[in-house]
Amino acid sequence: MKKPWVKKLLIGLGIFFGLILIANLAINIWLKTQLPDYIKKNTDYKVSYKSLSVDLGTGNIFATGISVNNKNPQNIKVIGLQGTIDTLKISRFGIYDAVFNKIISSDDLLLARPNLNIILAEPVDKKTGKKPNPVKFDDIRINDGTINIFKHTKQKFLSVKSLDLFVENLQMTEESVEDQLPVVFDKYSIKGKDFFFQPDKVYQLKINKITTKNGQMSVENFQLMPIVGFEQFKKLYPKKPQLYQFNIQRMDFQDIVLTKNKVSLANATIQNPDLLVYTTNAVPDKVKKPFNFEIDLDNIKLSKAKIQVNKPDGKRLAFAKEVNLNIKNLEFSKETAKEMIPLRYKDFSLSGREIEYFNHQDIKVKSIAITPKKGDIREVSIVPNLSGSGKTTMDLKANQIAFNINKWEIIDKKLNLDVRDVLIDQFNGKITSGTIKSDKKSNYNGIQFPILIRNVKLTSSNLIYASNNQPLQFTDLDATVENIQLEEKARNGGLAVKVKDYQLRSKNFAYKTQFYNMTGTSLQVDNSKIDINQFAMKPLVSRAQFIKMIPVESDLYDLKVSKITANGNWDFFSESKFFHATNMTLLAANANIFRSKVPADDPKEKLLYSRLLRNIKIPMFIDLLQLKNSVLEYEEDTPKSSGPGKLTFTNFNMNVKNLNSAKMKGKPTKVDIKIDCTFMNSSPLSVNWGFNTADQSDHFTISGKLNNIPAVALNAFVVPYMSVTATGTIQEMLFNFKGNPKGIGGTFNLKHKDLKVSILDKDSKEKKGVLSAVVNIFVKSDSGKFPESVVVEDVERDPTKSFFNLFWKGIEDGLKKTLIGIDVDKAKKTVEKTKESVQEVKATVKDVKKSVNEAEKDISKSVSPSENKSEKPEKRKGIFRKVFNKKEKTEAQ
Repeated sequence: MKKPWVKKLLIGLGIFFGLILIANLAINIWLKTQLPDYIKKNTDYKVSYKSLSVDLGTGNIFATGISVNNKNPQNIKVIGLQGTIDTLKISRFGIYDAVFNKIISSDDLLLARPNLNIILAEPVDKKTGKKPNPVKFDDIRINDGTINIFKHTKQKFLSVKSLDLFVENLQMTEESVEDQLPVVFDKYSIKGKDFFFQPDKVYQLKINKITTKNGQMSVENFQLMPIVGFEQFKKLYPKKPQLYQFNIQRMDFQDIVLTKNKVSLANATIQNPDLLVYTTNAVPDKVKKPFNFEIDLDNIKLSKAKIQVNKPDGKRLAFAKEVNLNIKNLEFSKETAKEMIPLRYKDFSLSGREIEYFNHQDIKVKSIAITPKKGDIREVSIVPNLSGSGKTTMDLKANQIAFNINKWEIIDKKLNLDVRDVLIDQFNGKITSGTIKSDKKSNYNGIQFPILIRNVKLTSSNLIYASNNQPLQFTDLDATVENIQLEEKARNGGLAVKVKDYQLRSKNFAYKTQFYNMTGTSLQVDNSKIDINQFAMKPLVSRAQFIKMIPVESDLYDLKVSKITANGNWDFFSESKFFHATNMTLLAANANIFRSKVPADDPKEKLLYSRLLRNIKIPMFIDLLQLKNSVLEYEEDTPKSSGPGKLTFTNFNMNVKNLNSAKMKGKPTKVDIKIDCTFMNSSPLSVNWGFNTADQSDHFTISGKLNNIPAVALNAFVVPYMSVTATGTIQEMLFNFKGNPKGIGGTFNLKHKDLKVSILDKDSKEKKGVLSAVVNIFVKSDSGKFPESVVVEDVERDPTKSFFNLFWKGIEDGLKKTLIGIDVDKAKKTVEKTKESVQEVKATVKDVKKSVNEAEKDISKSVSPSENKSEKPEKRKGIFRKVFNKKEKTEAQ
């Protein structure tokens, strides 16, 4: 027998459930008859339906034949709804919120064959913070629906047909649209066709078909098209720099996740995309608010993409016929946007073919393949474009450019780059240095220094580098550069380069300047050795052309060197440049130096060699410089000379010790030069020359000895230049001079025998006997066995003349004092006085002739006729003969 309280409990429960059943039945009757009127009176919508059932216990609602409309279609504060739904099923409907808070919410919404037009509410008023009445569904299911969504302005925003959709935790507001995420959700499944999306007044997005199966979404015929023309776009949006047009044949991806500020998807494949970008000259406004979205793409693959970027004038800027890209774990966020490369990734591979870029250079690439570890670029062509005049240009072709990378990563928002090796094969063409220099300071804030390039190799190349119309050409060039280190310059910006090792080999090279073509049959250079064979510096113009082309007098060189070698160590790349050669040799040089005195004198100061060396900006030191078995010729002409005078030095050997720029610490600065050669193919000459590059007063010493010079050996120089020949012998000449930029002095000694000179007519080259005799009166024909030295002093330097001009003036002063023994200026004055005396004698003779004529007339008158007849004619003739003999004698004197 049951206890009384159990019976009471059962009765109570029965009554309770009975009341619920009665209430549920009553509510359903009320909903069927009164709910449409209630919704119409208490909400912003009008709803009708064929059938409706509600379970108060679960909040589930099931309805069919539904029609919905806004009571006030002009009210933009709430979401607008208009259309029909065949079947509606709502799970756990929030009846209380719907009745009292005017919020439609549900855990699950099912719409079967809906045909709806939805007008989004006006965006939130940020000043008041008041939000429009929302519709909230945690999950939404749509079967075979047709949906059209409009903005509150009635502009079409989104539409789709034959839509089958499942979305978990759907949220859709106008605010999301402004942030370019019109809907957000956790999970989805979608199928539909004829998708349309217009986010703004510039673009429309169309998709023919979307399907989802087992979490894999497929998108067919994706189109992002501008709805304004390019010219109109530039006028309407003067601050926007690009206009896009994008077509994709097919996209496949899975696991798409849209949250408030994040887009995530995996295994995306984009097939045959076609991207067209129009660029403008607009400078966009600075973005005031930071980028707040995150994009996370796990394994994205781009297949056979076609890309074209146009310039503002409609011409191509860039083009790629086919690009393939595969990226794993691609991430783009607020943090990465601040980095030099605004993307993060785990791995990627990029390949393409027929890639072009058109700027002041037209660049074409046959194929390219790049990964974070290596790259391979084939058949590169770079052609200058005339529109880029004034900039550095390249006209080049390369068979291959390949590289391998040790490290390519972002550390502390900076790019860290370590390149293992770079190969450049068959790099042929010309690089022309530009005349325009950029004033912009480079910004390297996004780079982690140093940048390391372990090895660069250039093979089988033919290159020309031209600067200021002076091309430097290499044939069959092979070069290797090891351990390159790039650093940012602390003071003036730019990059500083450090190189540990390098080797350069070229079969032939040539360097052409305004007047010369410098060539060599082979060149080998590294950081410790230089080897050049058959070097030549040949004039490009004749001597006559050269004289017409130069504004002031200058030397014209014709030079050949059989071999040039240097050993030591040097650095030409880093900021701490230096050159130190332990030994440098020039073998079998043949140099001809021509100078014409026809052009005007150069008024610039000619620095002495100590100062010239001191002006070299980098530390430079050569322990021993040797010039071996060489020939040196110097030719000079003047406006009055008949052809150039010539000095010849054969068997020329020179040793220079400690050649320096006075900037290398711990090294001596005194330069010692010793020269041994044969002068004029006949006489041995030795010279010792020295100076100290650290001596700011530029003192120097030069001494030497010249033996057994046949005077006729000098005729090659003095005949055309001075119209003088010489005979005899200079047995020995000694000089010992000291000097500085102001002048030169010292001692001079000359031992000579039978020295005579002959003065020639400048036109006929015939000897002038009288003048030659006069000159030889002053010349000492013999010096004696032990001539005394003469003192050379007070020889002033012309600062516009070279060192060798000063040296020659010292020799000249010594020759004058030794050979003539008198003051030359005084001798010139004596000659002038003699000329004046000859003129006086001529005048006297003329007067005598006149006196004789007058005397003859007087005698004739004073003698009578008888006397004249009787006087013997012989007597009269004798008188006149005496007078005329006296006249002739006077003329001879």
